[in-house]
Amino acid sequence: MALTHKATVMDEKGIMQALRRIAHEIIECNKGTEDVVLVGIRKRGVPLAGRLQAYLNEIEGSSIPLGILDITLYRDDLTQRQDQPEVHTTDVPFDLNKKHVVVVDDVLYTGRTIRAALDALIDLGRPATIQLAVLVDRGHRELPIRADYVGKNVPTSRSERVDVNVKEIDGEDRVDILEEKQE
Repeated sequence: MALTHKATVMDEKGIMQALRRIAHEIIECNKGTEDVVLVGIRKRGVPLAGRLQAYLNEIEGSSIPLGILDITLYRDDLTQRQDQPEVHTTDVPFDLNKKHVVVVDDVLYTGRTIRAALDALIDLGRPATIQLAVLVDRGHRELPIRADYVGKNVPTSRSERVDVNVKEIDGEDRVDILEEKQE
């Protein structure tokens, strides 16, 4: 099966606008940024969380803590994978207890990544709340998980893939839909 480009659903400007809007929604929902911390899920959730942090700091004139979460060992498909998973470090250099934790990821799909992130976070402390911010929600949930903040809802079929590119990792900002084609 080959993947072919079907559509570009967000460009650099669209991603920037979505993240700015999410930052404002986080401030509104939490009545400011006191006790708010951000935790980005490796891989592309980390740079997106960094951008959200910059917007929040700019808007509120504050310094929001930012952590990095590796969920590899919390995944429910570890025993089904043929390759060895690459484990990275989790770096959450602040106390999560009684904080409003905003978990940041690029795409919300089945909900399994977020379930793993919740397990990892609970191992680190007992937050007051855990909120979810995603750049793209593509549907097809397998678990009862929803995002509190969504950059863009992109209805997809299961034969499609949402491909998020960020400058920090991929050299450019854009979100594409790729489609599996029979060869």
